[in-house]
Parts: sequence; C-alpha cells; structure tokens
Amino acid sequence: MSAGIFPSAAASVRVSVDEFVLAYRGILVARIFEEKIASLYRAGKVIGGVYLGRGQEAFSYALAGQLDRRLGDTFGACIRDQAGRTAFGEPLLDAARTYLGKITGPMRGRDGNIHRGLPRQGMPAMISHLGSMISVINGTLIAKRYRGESAYVGGVSTGDGQTSTGAFHEGLNQAAVEKLPLVVAVSNNQYAYSTPIAKQYACEDLVDRAAGYGVAGYSVDGTDLMACLEVFRTAIARARAGEGPQMVVGKLLRLSGHGEHDDASYISAEARSGRYGRDCVAVARERILEDGFLTVKELEALESEVQGFVEQTVAQAQSEEDPSSLREDWSALSTRRLIVNQF
Repeated sequence: MSAGIFPSAAASVRVSVDEFVLAYRGILVARIFEEKIASLYRAGKVIGGVYLGRGQEAFSYALAGQLDRRLGDTFGACIRDQAGRTAFGEPLLDAARTYLGKITGPMRGRDGNIHRGLPRQGMPAMISHLGSMISVINGTLIAKRYRGESAYVGGVSTGDGQTSTGAFHEGLNQAAVEKLPLVVAVSNNQYAYSTPIAKQYACEDLVDRAAGYGVAGYSVDGTDLMACLEVFRTAIARARAGEGPQMVVGKLLRLSGHGEHDDASYISAEARSGRYGRDCVAVARERILEDGFLTVKELEALESEVQGFVEQTVAQAQSEEDPSSLREDWSALSTRRLIVNQF
C-alpha cells in the first residue's frame, strides 16, 4: 500500500486470523458459485451475459465485507462484484435465482442478471453505464446528510476503464467538493475490455489521479487479500471520520474474458505470468497454510463446506418455478404491492 495523498493517513489496522479466514471463505464462495454459473451458461441454462470476477474477488470482498449496514453504509456494485455483493448481504440464493430467471428471485425473472440490488438494504441496483454508480452512491450519501444521519460510508466499485469516463469524473469531483464519506475501489485489471492500460492513460499509476481531485489515494496489490483488507479498513475509517473521499486502486488481472462470450486472447502472456496475474484465491489459501491460520484438515473441511453450500444453493434455484406469461399480470412490482396492501 502506498502512503495516502495526505500525510495524515491513519496507519493500517491489522486484520485478525478469524477475519482473514472469514474473508477467504467469502471469496471462495464467490469463485465456486461463479464457476457453477459459467458452467450453466455454457449449457444454455442462463439467458443473458455472464461476467465473472475471477481474480478480483479479494479486492471486491475487502471493500464490501468491511462496510457496515448497521451504520447505514451503502455499496454500489459493478459487474465483477459477486464477492462484494455476497459480503454486503445479498443472499446467494437470490443471485442464483436471478441468473436462472426464476420467478422466486428478487427480479421475478424480468430483468438482466447483473442489474440487481437490494435498495432497501443499501445496495442499489447496478447501472451498466460505466462510472454511473458513483453519482448514485453520492445521492444516497447526500440524502443521509439532509436527514441528519451520521457515521455512514458509501462504497462503490469501478474499473480502470471507468476512470476515463465523464460520469466517473463528475461523480468523484462532486464527492470531493461535498467532502462525502465515499470510498471508491478501482479494479485496475489492466484491460478495459480488450484495450490495455498503456492505451488508456499516460500517468504512471491510476492512483496519481486522486491528487487531481483532492482525495486520498492508495495503491494496493489486488491479489493479496490481507493487503486489500488492511487498506480498505484504513480508507473506510478515514471516510467515516470525516476526511472525505478515498480512492483505492487495486492492481490485478482479470483471469477470464470480459464475459464468458470472450476468450481473452488479447491478454498478453507477460500479464498472465506477472505478479498481478496471480490468483487471489490461491494466494490467500497459501497464506492460511504458511502462517498456520488453519491446519490442512481444517482448511479442507472449510472448502468442502463451501462447495456443498454452493451446490445446494444452485440446485434449489434450479428446482424452482420459471416465469409464465400465462400467469403474469405484467404490472409493475411496486404497483402490485400497493394494490395488495389496499386489501
């Protein structure tokens, strides 16, 4: 982690063994679940695109898993944030139901599988347009300010390509001017779809952009779960303490195509073999064993439990009812609730 833009940056708070093991479980759930969804996609069971967070789970979890819904925190997810979504409170069963288009899911089979959220629980539905979620989270933070609330933080996930959009600039500039308690996670996975970072920006490190907005900036190895947990813990604490927006740039590599329809043949061999081409799940597992956080037997038991949990969850979703045009009344879900509540 680099020092923050401001020298007053708080020292990183160490992460306990229990917290690290819990985080490993969280990123493993996301990895195994998305591998299952990818398999179902290839079998023609998922309608729409599938965009995996393979290689980005540690960075995603480290932000969302350390936000606190009890304090009114909010989280704006991006397309590769299954680890973060689950950590923030999205039931894995709801995610499975949405991918499979089940009527039992929160979207009732009506919308694309990535445009899902829990607005009442502080996680607005994702907007596809790059960078747009910053302004959405800004809005929730300003609304909380007007209501006289305090101690809340908003987290939002973006990518390296999003930092070049107008929406990103306007959103982060607004957050800086309003000194909002915002933490922006920038996953620098080295490619904006197939465009390498050398053709995206000329600065040495994306974190250099933080200074231009007057916000604190941090650069972290996004493949290192412990480092990610520490840097986000610092950033969240600073934002909560009233020190304004924090921007964390995670250096990593997307270990898959842009979507499951993309073979990622444009990713260079150099990038794949480099430090940031490491698999964050494998790196975390190695840390657990090397540092003695768990024994081999304990770790295998945890992994077996996660595998069973994911398989049971997906199997339940597969067994549930599909939407039927013959039984659907096509009214808006909010209107339907209002009608029901009148009787």
